[in-house]
Amino acid sequence: MLCRKLFLTLLILRIKNNAVESCHFQNNISAVEEEPFYLKYCLSSSAHGNEAATIKWSKFNESLGWVELNPRPSPRITLHDYSLEFWPVELKDQGRYLFQMGNSTQEWELKVTKRNKHSCFSEKQVTSKSVTVKKSFQINCSKNYYEKWIKRTSLYKNCEKIEESSKKLLMVKNAKFEDQGYYSCVFSLLHNGKLYNLTSTFNITVLGDHTKRIPVYLGPKFNRVEVELGESIELNCSALANQNDAVYWNFQKENETHVNVHEKEGKEIWISEGKEYVSKILKIEKVNEKNIGFLYNCTVGDTVSMDTQSFILVRKGTTDIPNHVFTRGMIISILISVAVVCLVILCVIFRVDLVLFYRHLVGRNETLTDGKTYDAFVSYLKECHSESGEEYTFAVETLPKVLEKHFGYKLCIFERDVVPGGAVVDEIHSLIEKSRRIIIVLSKSYMSNEVIYELKSGLHKALVERKVKIILIQFSPVSDFVFLPQSLKLLKSHRVLKWKADEPLSYNSRFWKNLVYLMPAKVTKPGQEESEDLPVLSVP
Repeated sequence: MLCRKLFLTLLILRIKNNAVESCHFQNNISAVEEEPFYLKYCLSSSAHGNEAATIKWSKFNESLGWVELNPRPSPRITLHDYSLEFWPVELKDQGRYLFQMGNSTQEWELKVTKRNKHSCFSEKQVTSKSVTVKKSFQINCSKNYYEKWIKRTSLYKNCEKIEESSKKLLMVKNAKFEDQGYYSCVFSLLHNGKLYNLTSTFNITVLGDHTKRIPVYLGPKFNRVEVELGESIELNCSALANQNDAVYWNFQKENETHVNVHEKEGKEIWISEGKEYVSKILKIEKVNEKNIGFLYNCTVGDTVSMDTQSFILVRKGTTDIPNHVFTRGMIISILISVAVVCLVILCVIFRVDLVLFYRHLVGRNETLTDGKTYDAFVSYLKECHSESGEEYTFAVETLPKVLEKHFGYKLCIFERDVVPGGAVVDEIHSLIEKSRRIIIVLSKSYMSNEVIYELKSGLHKALVERKVKIILIQFSPVSDFVFLPQSLKLLKSHRVLKWKADEPLSYNSRFWKNLVYLMPAKVTKPGQEESEDLPVLSVP
């Protein structure tokens, strides 16, 4: 029986506390636009006799005075006995409100703050709290008045969500310095089928142990102050420190005294958010040449720990950088620019070598998924006349020896890879379709009836369908290319290679490197049995 009475007593006290927490005692109240808000009269013991009296809510109008609010239900502003609810509050709701119940009255001044579109909370609606490091602190996300409408509660730190709950949310932890920041409780309310967000934000400041603090100056360690000769100035150094820490200026040099420099007696001490600060002022009267360029040091601390802040006076309009530093910086900038230009030039010159090295390093292979059979289709003059014998040998012997046996490519050579008896035109079209490149061994004798279709078909694939790329090898010197189709002249200049038949070319020569560079990238296994130098093909 005793337990039951105790439980009922605690329940009644909790209901009364919730009612007191929900009402507004203060006269000046602020709210954020587009959020739910309410005004509630705090029922006192003397007002209980007036509970049967008529309740009136009024708003002050500059021209009409107090205007009674319409008690009829509104989609946005509703009256519930002791409460005036806004769903949501808007900027136009700002002003003075009056509650009347018999002889009991209460007046409020409501200020509506414009919502910050770039933040999850309004800086003017922040409650500041301080906690000592390693001490327990809590963030209690609860709204007793809106409890029946709350569908979800989210907790944010510096506008990043860290926790979420279906109703109330409580975070309790021992404070660390990294816990400092803005914590926002965002309540999602469902009222008359509409969702509203209500925000409560706390600024948590974590303080260090007050027994001893390491002194540290505010602002930069080195300060440059521009002055004019003859003017008087004051240098102020401020630091976060302990109350008993010493703070003093050092402006004396051996055999040099500044008679126009005076240290202000005493130090200023102030406390902000539980932290102690000290400051000391140095007065310089009528700045002269001795003061320019002189280093004035301000030191704070004790024998255990200290910090120093420096000030130097410079004339207004003078350069911030000494001449020797500026000269050295210009020299370094020029050297870096020259080095960058040289590096770019080397990259352009050795572009082919760098690309081939990169292919070898990463094992790049472009031939795995394209569904093609041959790496290149070789187009050449197939009639082995005396004037074209060297060209024929180069196409059917030299190219396969180097590209297939040494570099591991697969070439399509018509006379070698096509079974006689089929339709030549269809076979050529099919082989070009299955090839990734077309190598044209070009000479004046090339434009014969037998190869003209290969050339036109390849050009169509390269320039129109863009399914294959053309590599042009100029086998013998040609004064002009007027005999070639106009479309062939559209090829980029770096895709035209010149074969020097009268010079011995090794596998590492520029010609073969350029040719492999234009071939598709694939993992190759160079043959070990091949000789390094190729035989010389003499021009007849």
